[in-house]
Amino acid sequence: MHRRHLFGLLGPGLAAVASAADENDSVASNQATADALDEDLAGAILTIDLAAIQENWRRLRAAAAGAECGAAVKANAYGLGMMPVARALFDAGCRTFFVARPREGERLRSRLSDATIYVLDGFFAGEPGHFEMHRLRPALISLEEARGWAAFCRKIGRRLPCALHVDTGINRLGFDLDEFARLTDDEATMADLPVALLMSHLACSDESGHPMNSRQLAAFEQVRARLPRVPASLANSSGIFLGEDFTMDLVRPGLALYGGHPGHGETNPMRPVVRLKGVVMQVRTVAAGETVGYGATWQASRASRVALLGAGYKDGIPRRFSSEPGRPSAEVAVDGLRCPVVGRISMDMMAVDVTEVPVGRVRQGTRMEIVGDTITLEEAASRAGTISYELLARLGSRFARAYTGAATGG
Repeated sequence: MHRRHLFGLLGPGLAAVASAADENDSVASNQATADALDEDLAGAILTIDLAAIQENWRRLRAAAAGAECGAAVKANAYGLGMMPVARALFDAGCRTFFVARPREGERLRSRLSDATIYVLDGFFAGEPGHFEMHRLRPALISLEEARGWAAFCRKIGRRLPCALHVDTGINRLGFDLDEFARLTDDEATMADLPVALLMSHLACSDESGHPMNSRQLAAFEQVRARLPRVPASLANSSGIFLGEDFTMDLVRPGLALYGGHPGHGETNPMRPVVRLKGVVMQVRTVAAGETVGYGATWQASRASRVALLGAGYKDGIPRRFSSEPGRPSAEVAVDGLRCPVVGRISMDMMAVDVTEVPVGRVRQGTRMEIVGDTITLEEAASRAGTISYELLARLGSRFARAYTGAATGG
Protein backbone atom coordinates (compact mmCIF):
# COMPACT_ATOMS: atom_id res chain seq x y z
CA MET A 1 0.00 0.00 0.00
CA HIS A 2 1.34 3.42 -0.89
CA ARG A 3 2.20 5.55 2.14
CA ARG A 4 1.40 9.23 1.78
CA HIS A 5 4.10 11.69 2.67
CA LEU A 6 3.26 13.27 5.98
CA PHE A 7 5.71 15.97 6.88
CA GLY A 8 8.26 18.37 5.50
CA LEU A 9 11.28 20.28 6.58
CA LEU A 10 10.68 22.44 9.62
CA GLY A 11 11.80 26.00 9.97
CA PRO A 12 12.50 28.04 13.14
CA GLY A 13 9.74 27.71 15.71
CA LEU A 14 7.55 25.62 13.45
CA ALA A 15 5.64 22.67 14.89
CA ALA A 16 4.40 20.00 12.49
CA VAL A 17 2.29 16.99 13.29
CA ALA A 18 2.37 13.72 11.41
CA SER A 19 0.89 10.32 11.95
CA ALA A 20 4.00 8.39 10.96
CA ALA A 21 7.73 8.96 10.78
CA ASP A 22 9.29 5.56 10.26
CA GLU A 23 12.26 5.05 8.00
CA ASN A 24 10.07 4.41 4.94
CA ASP A 25 8.60 7.91 5.07
CA SER A 26 9.66 10.69 2.72
CA VAL A 27 9.59 14.42 3.25
CA ALA A 28 6.97 16.27 1.23
CA SER A 29 6.12 19.78 2.42
CA ASN A 30 5.75 21.96 5.50
CA GLN A 31 2.02 21.18 5.62
CA ALA A 32 0.82 17.95 7.21
CA THR A 33 -1.57 16.36 4.72
CA ALA A 34 -5.30 16.46 5.33
CA ASP A 35 -5.48 12.77 6.14
CA ALA A 36 -2.62 12.86 8.70
CA LEU A 37 -3.62 12.05 12.24
CA ASP A 38 -3.70 15.21 14.32
CA GLU A 39 -3.42 15.41 18.06
CA ASP A 40 -7.19 15.33 18.59
CA LEU A 41 -7.49 11.97 16.83
CA ALA A 42 -4.44 10.19 18.20
CA GLY A 43 -4.12 7.93 21.21
CA ALA A 44 -0.76 9.44 22.13
CA ILE A 45 1.34 12.46 21.19
CA LEU A 46 5.11 12.32 20.73
CA THR A 47 6.80 15.73 20.83
CA ILE A 48 10.36 15.96 19.48
CA ASP A 49 12.33 19.10 20.31
CA LEU A 50 14.63 19.76 17.38
CA ALA A 51 16.18 22.79 19.10
CA ALA A 52 17.19 20.50 21.98
CA ILE A 53 18.82 18.10 19.50
CA GLN A 54 20.77 21.01 18.04
CA GLU A 55 21.86 22.13 21.50
CA ASN A 56 22.91 18.60 22.42
CA TRP A 57 25.03 18.45 19.26
CA ARG A 58 26.71 21.72 20.24
CA ARG A 59 27.40 20.41 23.75
CA LEU A 60 28.92 17.24 22.36
CA ARG A 61 31.00 19.22 19.88
CA ALA A 62 32.32 21.33 22.76
CA ALA A 63 33.15 18.19 24.74
CA ALA A 64 34.95 16.60 21.79
CA ALA A 65 38.22 18.42 22.37
CA GLY A 66 38.45 19.97 18.91
CA ALA A 67 37.36 16.88 16.97
CA GLU A 68 34.70 17.16 14.31
CA CYS A 69 31.29 16.17 15.66
CA GLY A 70 29.21 14.03 13.33
CA ALA A 71 25.83 12.43 14.01
CA ALA A 72 24.42 8.91 13.89
CA VAL A 73 20.96 9.16 12.32
CA LYS A 74 20.54 5.46 11.57
CA ALA A 75 17.30 3.64 12.42
CA ASN A 76 15.26 6.69 11.49
CA ALA A 77 17.31 8.86 13.87
CA TYR A 78 16.69 6.37 16.67
CA GLY A 79 12.98 6.46 15.94
CA LEU A 80 12.58 10.24 15.95
CA GLY A 81 12.47 10.90 12.20
CA MET A 82 15.67 10.97 10.16
CA MET A 83 14.65 13.74 7.76
CA PRO A 84 13.66 16.51 10.19
CA VAL A 85 16.38 15.51 12.69
CA ALA A 86 19.17 15.48 10.09
CA ARG A 87 18.00 18.79 8.62
CA ALA A 88 18.08 20.38 12.08
CA LEU A 89 21.55 18.99 12.74
CA PHE A 90 22.81 20.21 9.36
CA ASP A 91 21.43 23.68 10.12
CA ALA A 92 23.31 23.59 13.44
CA GLY A 93 26.57 22.89 11.61
CA CYS A 94 26.85 19.09 11.44
CA ARG A 95 28.29 17.90 8.14
CA THR A 96 29.04 14.18 8.62
CA PHE A 97 26.27 11.64 9.14
CA PHE A 98 26.19 7.91 9.78
CA VAL A 99 23.42 5.54 8.66
CA ALA A 100 23.26 1.76 8.81
CA ARG A 101 21.84 0.79 5.42
CA PRO A 102 22.23 2.08 1.85
CA ARG A 103 18.55 2.95 1.52
CA GLU A 104 18.81 5.17 4.57
CA GLY A 105 21.72 6.91 2.91
CA GLU A 106 19.75 7.36 -0.29
CA ARG A 107 16.88 9.03 1.55
CA LEU A 108 19.21 11.25 3.51
CA ARG A 109 21.07 12.31 0.36
CA SER A 110 17.76 13.39 -1.20
CA ARG A 111 17.52 16.16 1.41
CA LEU A 112 21.17 16.90 2.27
CA SER A 113 23.07 17.34 -0.98
CA ASP A 114 26.25 18.65 0.69
CA ALA A 115 26.60 16.25 3.62
CA THR A 116 29.15 13.45 3.99
CA ILE A 117 27.23 10.20 4.53
CA TYR A 118 28.80 6.95 5.74
CA VAL A 119 27.00 3.59 5.57
CA LEU A 120 28.06 1.63 8.65
CA ASP A 121 26.95 -1.85 7.64
CA GLY A 122 29.47 -2.21 4.83
CA PHE A 123 29.60 -2.33 1.05
CA PHE A 124 26.60 -4.58 0.27
CA ALA A 125 28.22 -6.58 -2.51
CA GLY A 126 26.68 -6.19 -5.94
CA GLU A 127 25.43 -2.65 -5.34
CA PRO A 128 28.43 -0.35 -5.85
CA GLY A 129 26.46 1.74 -8.31
CA HIS A 130 23.99 2.67 -5.58
CA PHE A 131 26.81 4.10 -3.47
CA GLU A 132 28.24 5.97 -6.43
CA MET A 133 24.88 7.37 -7.54
CA HIS A 134 24.00 8.76 -4.10
CA ARG A 135 27.55 9.67 -3.09
CA LEU A 136 27.57 7.34 -0.10
CA ARG A 137 30.74 6.18 1.61
CA PRO A 138 30.75 2.54 2.69
CA ALA A 139 32.44 1.59 5.95
CA LEU A 140 34.26 -1.45 4.58
CA ILE A 141 34.44 -4.37 6.99
CA SER A 142 36.51 -7.07 5.30
CA LEU A 143 39.36 -7.67 2.88
CA GLU A 144 36.85 -8.96 0.34
CA GLU A 145 34.83 -5.74 0.55
CA ALA A 146 37.96 -3.60 0.29
CA ARG A 147 39.09 -5.42 -2.83
CA GLY A 148 35.60 -5.15 -4.30
CA TRP A 149 35.45 -1.40 -3.70
CA ALA A 150 38.95 -0.90 -5.11
CA ALA A 151 38.01 -2.91 -8.21
CA PHE A 152 34.91 -0.78 -8.69
CA CYS A 153 36.97 2.40 -8.41
CA ARG A 154 39.38 1.07 -11.03
CA LYS A 155 36.50 0.13 -13.33
CA ILE A 156 34.88 3.56 -13.30
CA GLY A 157 38.16 5.46 -13.18
CA ARG A 158 37.22 7.39 -10.04
CA ARG A 159 38.57 7.20 -6.49
CA LEU A 160 35.42 7.11 -4.38
CA PRO A 161 36.04 7.71 -0.65
CA CYS A 162 35.37 4.99 1.88
CA ALA A 163 35.95 4.19 5.55
CA LEU A 164 37.68 1.16 7.01
CA HIS A 165 35.96 -0.27 10.07
CA VAL A 166 38.34 -2.30 12.22
CA ASP A 167 37.15 -4.47 15.11
CA THR A 168 39.22 -3.82 18.25
CA GLY A 169 37.41 -6.08 20.67
CA ILE A 170 33.63 -5.75 20.44
CA ASN A 171 33.55 -8.63 17.91
CA ARG A 172 30.85 -7.28 15.65
CA LEU A 173 31.38 -5.93 12.15
CA GLY A 174 34.85 -5.04 10.99
CA PHE A 175 38.31 -6.17 9.96
CA ASP A 176 40.16 -8.14 12.59
CA LEU A 177 43.66 -6.81 13.23
CA ASP A 178 45.42 -9.46 11.18
CA GLU A 179 43.12 -8.96 8.20
CA PHE A 180 43.62 -5.19 8.40
CA ALA A 181 47.39 -5.73 8.36
CA ARG A 182 47.04 -7.88 5.24
CA LEU A 183 45.01 -5.15 3.57
CA THR A 184 47.50 -2.39 4.29
CA ASP A 185 50.33 -4.63 3.02
CA ASP A 186 48.42 -5.18 -0.25
CA GLU A 187 49.83 -2.32 -2.27
CA ALA A 188 47.76 -3.04 -5.36
CA THR A 189 44.47 -2.78 -3.48
CA MET A 190 45.52 0.20 -1.40
CA ALA A 191 46.52 2.10 -4.54
CA ASP A 192 42.87 2.17 -5.62
CA LEU A 193 41.32 2.51 -2.16
CA PRO A 194 40.82 6.17 -1.17
CA VAL A 195 40.41 5.76 2.60
CA ALA A 196 38.81 8.86 4.12
CA LEU A 197 38.25 7.51 7.63
CA LEU A 198 39.53 4.82 10.00
CA MET A 199 36.99 3.78 12.57
CA SER A 200 36.28 1.33 15.36
CA HIS A 201 33.57 0.99 18.01
CA LEU A 202 33.85 0.88 21.79
CA ALA A 203 32.16 -1.92 23.71
CA CYS A 204 32.06 -0.45 27.23
CA SER A 205 32.39 3.32 26.83
CA ASP A 206 29.50 4.01 29.22
CA GLU A 207 31.68 2.59 32.03
CA SER A 208 34.62 4.95 32.29
CA GLY A 209 36.73 2.59 34.39
CA HIS A 210 36.18 -0.54 32.34
CA PRO A 211 39.47 -2.11 31.20
CA MET A 212 38.05 -2.75 27.71
CA ASN A 213 38.31 0.96 26.98
CA SER A 214 42.08 1.11 27.38
CA ARG A 215 42.53 -2.20 25.55
CA GLN A 216 40.52 -1.02 22.58
CA LEU A 217 42.30 2.33 22.54
CA ALA A 218 45.68 0.58 22.43
CA ALA A 219 44.50 -1.73 19.64
CA PHE A 220 43.15 1.20 17.63
CA GLU A 221 46.42 3.07 17.99
CA GLN A 222 48.07 0.11 16.25
CA VAL A 223 45.54 0.50 13.46
CA ARG A 224 46.23 4.22 13.14
CA ALA A 225 49.97 3.60 12.96
CA ARG A 226 49.48 1.75 9.68
CA LEU A 227 47.63 4.68 8.06
CA PRO A 228 48.81 7.66 10.11
CA ARG A 229 47.55 10.36 7.74
CA VAL A 230 43.96 9.09 7.63
CA PRO A 231 41.44 10.75 10.02
CA ALA A 232 40.34 8.43 12.82
CA SER A 233 37.09 7.93 14.74
CA LEU A 234 36.58 5.81 17.85
CA ALA A 235 34.16 7.65 20.16
CA ASN A 236 30.41 7.27 20.24
CA SER A 237 28.26 9.33 22.65
CA SER A 238 29.77 7.85 25.79
CA GLY A 239 33.25 7.70 24.31
CA ILE A 240 33.33 11.49 23.95
CA PHE A 241 33.40 11.76 27.74
CA LEU A 242 36.36 9.39 28.13
CA GLY A 243 38.76 12.18 27.20
CA GLU A 244 40.84 13.57 24.37
CA ASP A 245 42.67 10.29 23.73
CA PHE A 246 39.37 8.82 22.56
CA THR A 247 37.92 11.74 20.57
CA MET A 248 40.67 11.80 17.90
CA ASP A 249 39.55 13.44 14.62
CA LEU A 250 35.82 12.71 14.48
CA VAL A 251 33.21 11.63 17.02
CA ARG A 252 29.96 9.81 16.18
CA PRO A 253 27.30 10.55 18.84
CA GLY A 254 23.89 8.96 18.60
CA LEU A 255 21.86 8.46 21.78
CA ALA A 256 23.16 11.59 23.53
CA LEU A 257 21.92 13.74 20.64
CA TYR A 258 18.42 12.51 21.39
CA GLY A 259 18.56 13.24 25.11
CA GLY A 260 19.88 9.89 26.34
CA HIS A 261 22.29 9.80 29.25
CA PRO A 262 25.82 9.09 27.95
CA GLY A 263 26.50 7.09 31.09
CA HIS A 264 29.04 9.23 32.97
CA GLY A 265 28.02 10.94 36.22
CA GLU A 266 24.68 11.02 37.96
CA THR A 267 23.37 14.07 36.12
CA ASN A 268 22.52 13.77 32.45
CA PRO A 269 24.35 16.62 30.63
CA MET A 270 22.00 16.39 27.65
CA ARG A 271 18.79 18.34 27.19
CA PRO A 272 15.65 16.17 27.05
CA VAL A 273 14.35 15.81 23.50
CA VAL A 274 11.34 13.51 23.68
CA ARG A 275 8.03 13.96 25.42
CA LEU A 276 5.43 11.23 25.06
CA LYS A 277 1.91 11.66 26.40
CA GLY A 278 -0.90 9.15 26.30
CA VAL A 279 -4.44 10.39 25.84
CA VAL A 280 -7.03 9.20 28.35
CA MET A 281 -9.85 7.41 26.54
CA GLN A 282 -11.92 6.59 29.61
CA VAL A 283 -11.79 6.71 33.41
CA ARG A 284 -13.36 3.73 35.16
CA THR A 285 -14.34 3.08 38.74
CA VAL A 286 -13.07 -0.31 39.86
CA ALA A 287 -14.43 -1.84 43.03
CA ALA A 288 -12.19 -3.42 45.64
CA GLY A 289 -11.45 -7.00 44.64
CA GLU A 290 -12.02 -6.47 40.91
CA THR A 291 -9.23 -6.99 38.40
CA VAL A 292 -7.95 -5.04 35.40
CA GLY A 293 -6.74 -6.33 32.04
CA TYR A 294 -5.80 -9.64 30.48
CA GLY A 295 -4.93 -12.43 32.84
CA ALA A 296 -6.50 -10.59 35.79
CA THR A 297 -2.95 -9.92 37.02
CA TRP A 298 -3.83 -6.78 39.03
CA GLN A 299 -6.52 -6.70 41.67
CA ALA A 300 -7.78 -3.51 43.30
CA SER A 301 -7.17 -3.49 47.04
CA ARG A 302 -9.59 -0.58 47.42
CA ALA A 303 -12.17 1.25 45.36
CA SER A 304 -10.05 2.76 42.60
CA ARG A 305 -10.21 5.06 39.61
CA VAL A 306 -8.39 3.66 36.57
CA ALA A 307 -7.59 5.67 33.43
CA LEU A 308 -7.22 3.91 30.06
CA LEU A 309 -4.60 5.55 27.83
CA GLY A 310 -4.46 5.07 24.05
CA ALA A 311 -0.93 3.68 23.85
CA GLY A 312 -0.02 -0.01 23.82
CA TYR A 313 2.62 -2.39 22.59
CA LYS A 314 1.69 -1.71 18.94
CA ASP A 315 2.87 1.83 19.64
CA GLY A 316 6.17 0.70 21.13
CA ILE A 317 5.14 0.75 24.78
CA PRO A 318 7.05 -2.27 26.12
CA ARG A 319 4.86 -5.04 27.46
CA ARG A 320 7.24 -5.14 30.40
CA PHE A 321 5.56 -1.91 31.50
CA SER A 322 2.83 -4.25 32.73
CA SER A 323 2.47 -4.44 36.51
CA GLU A 324 3.62 -7.69 38.06
CA PRO A 325 3.57 -8.87 41.67
CA GLY A 326 6.97 -8.54 43.30
CA ARG A 327 8.45 -5.72 41.26
CA PRO A 328 7.88 -1.93 41.20
CA SER A 329 5.28 -0.80 38.72
CA ALA A 330 6.06 1.47 35.82
CA GLU A 331 4.55 4.92 36.25
CA VAL A 332 3.10 7.75 34.22
CA ALA A 333 2.47 11.27 35.46
CA VAL A 334 0.02 14.14 35.35
CA ASP A 335 0.93 17.57 36.78
CA GLY A 336 4.03 15.96 38.26
CA LEU A 337 1.97 13.39 40.19
CA ARG A 338 3.12 9.83 39.59
CA CYS A 339 0.53 7.16 38.89
CA PRO A 340 1.26 3.42 38.69
CA VAL A 341 0.54 1.35 35.60
CA VAL A 342 -1.84 -1.48 36.53
CA GLY A 343 -2.51 -4.74 34.73
CA ARG A 344 -1.01 -5.81 31.43
CA ILE A 345 -0.12 -3.52 28.55
CA SER A 346 -2.34 -4.52 25.64
CA MET A 347 -2.01 -3.82 21.93
CA ASP A 348 -3.76 -0.46 21.91
CA MET A 349 -3.96 0.72 25.50
CA MET A 350 -2.59 0.75 29.02
CA ALA A 351 -4.30 1.17 32.38
CA VAL A 352 -3.17 3.59 35.09
CA ASP A 353 -4.34 3.94 38.69
CA VAL A 354 -5.32 7.61 39.17
CA THR A 355 -7.03 7.20 42.54
CA GLU A 356 -4.59 9.60 44.23
CA VAL A 357 -5.12 12.32 41.62
CA PRO A 358 -7.78 14.90 42.56
CA VAL A 359 -11.20 13.93 41.23
CA GLY A 360 -11.91 15.61 37.91
CA ARG A 361 -8.27 16.28 37.04
CA VAL A 362 -8.05 13.18 34.84
CA ARG A 363 -10.88 12.74 32.36
CA GLN A 364 -11.40 11.71 28.75
CA GLY A 365 -8.89 13.66 26.64
CA THR A 366 -6.42 14.34 29.44
CA ARG A 367 -2.81 13.81 28.38
CA MET A 368 -0.63 11.85 30.79
CA GLU A 369 3.15 11.82 30.60
CA ILE A 370 4.77 8.49 29.71
CA VAL A 371 8.18 10.08 29.04
CA GLY A 372 9.03 13.68 29.81
CA ASP A 373 10.03 15.97 32.65
CA THR A 374 8.78 13.73 35.48
CA ILE A 375 9.37 10.28 33.94
CA THR A 376 12.79 10.46 32.26
CA LEU A 377 13.72 8.38 29.26
CA GLU A 378 16.18 6.38 31.38
CA GLU A 379 13.61 5.69 34.09
CA ALA A 380 10.99 4.56 31.59
CA ALA A 381 13.48 2.23 29.92
CA SER A 382 14.65 0.83 33.25
CA ARG A 383 11.09 0.12 34.38
CA ALA A 384 10.58 -1.75 31.11
CA GLY A 385 13.69 -3.83 31.63
CA THR A 386 15.39 -2.38 28.58
CA ILE A 387 17.67 0.48 27.50
CA SER A 388 16.81 3.93 26.22
CA TYR A 389 18.13 3.05 22.73
CA GLU A 390 15.50 0.34 22.31
CA LEU A 391 12.69 2.39 23.82
CA LEU A 392 13.36 5.28 21.42
CA ALA A 393 13.81 3.12 18.33
CA ARG A 394 10.51 1.30 18.90
CA LEU A 395 8.32 4.37 19.30
CA GLY A 396 5.30 3.69 17.18
CA SER A 397 4.03 5.09 13.92
CA ARG A 398 0.51 5.69 15.24
CA PHE A 399 1.53 8.54 17.51
CA ALA A 400 0.79 12.08 16.45
CA ARG A 401 4.26 13.57 16.11
CA ALA A 402 4.90 17.23 16.88
CA TYR A 403 8.28 18.69 15.89
CA THR A 404 9.18 21.92 17.68
CA GLY A 405 12.04 24.37 17.66
CA ALA A 406 15.03 24.11 15.33
CA ALA A 407 16.76 27.48 15.31
CA THR A 408 19.36 27.64 12.54
CA GLY A 409 22.97 28.66 12.78
CA GLY A 410 26.09 27.03 14.17
